[in-house]
Amino acid sequence: MYGNAYIDPNEKPKSILDGEDPIKLAEFEARIARGEKIEPKDWMPREYRKQLIRMIEQHAHSEIIGALPEGTWITRAPGFKRKMALMAKVQDEVGHAQLLYSAAETLGKSREEMTNDLITGKSKYSNVFNYPAYTWADACIIAWLIDAGAIINQVANAKGSYGPYCRALDRICTEESFHLKYGHDNVVTLATGTPIQRKMVQEALNRWWPPIMHFFGPSDKISNHTEILMRWKVKMATNDDMRQQFLNMYVPKIWDLGLTVPDANLKKNEDPDNKSGGKWDYTEPDWDEFKRVINGDGPCNAERLAVRRMAEERGRWVREALMNKNEKYVLPLA
Repeated sequence: MYGNAYIDPNEKPKSILDGEDPIKLAEFEARIARGEKIEPKDWMPREYRKQLIRMIEQHAHSEIIGALPEGTWITRAPGFKRKMALMAKVQDEVGHAQLLYSAAETLGKSREEMTNDLITGKSKYSNVFNYPAYTWADACIIAWLIDAGAIINQVANAKGSYGPYCRALDRICTEESFHLKYGHDNVVTLATGTPIQRKMVQEALNRWWPPIMHFFGPSDKISNHTEILMRWKVKMATNDDMRQQFLNMYVPKIWDLGLTVPDANLKKNEDPDNKSGGKWDYTEPDWDEFKRVINGDGPCNAERLAVRRMAEERGRWVREALMNKNEKYVLPLA
């Protein structure tokens, strides 16, 4: 999932707080409970720092890798305006990554370390970007529904406890709202177009629906330590809650366009006592596929990392030319 904290399932539940100063920990948790932001030079538990680095770094990698499937359609997008709009969107996504890398650096991990961990496969990024965009309709579904899922996640995390990440997300969410409108306009054009266009966008939706359901991360039933991460406001909503929010907001919009969702079990349970109208039933996502892809065995994992590795190698001379061995490394401003 975009910017989702992850804890090793083999880690013992109580071990994450072992050795922490109980007084400092209590003060830290009291600050978060009051709604205060934690800043880079403030005291924080080791696990808080560890999970924030992992989450923000993964989010930054996802922005960079996420630009690749759409970027391949810039030269093939229908019409000059759509080419320009897609080029601007891809540029925005890469810019978001720079904001996020800067936020992660304030926690003590350098950008070079993060990049190396990505291209060696040590660091992860969102599973959804390991699938191919076969047609223009695939690029449109990504721009609408993948960005919709990202906004749900990012709007929630923008209310979190770590100041630099929240401030980066405030700016990112503003730009993502334009990406969402761009994607929706493209899908509407195809869904209300010729029979061939409608068929193309329906087939793209069918392909992307399983990755979309994976997007928010594993079911709460198999997620670890959700309670403490939410208490620290590292996570602001559970995976299943965000998945429900996505279904509630976007399934009706999909149906309004005359498109079908490829899940025979998808239905909403009406609940008059619930303002949102009740929860959705759906086919449980294939978590074995999720784990296989995140461990490097997806349709495009090797290709995505090869492109990123090539970019890193080709740009090395520029970085080396700008480096001054006598200059001290300075953390980005928070």
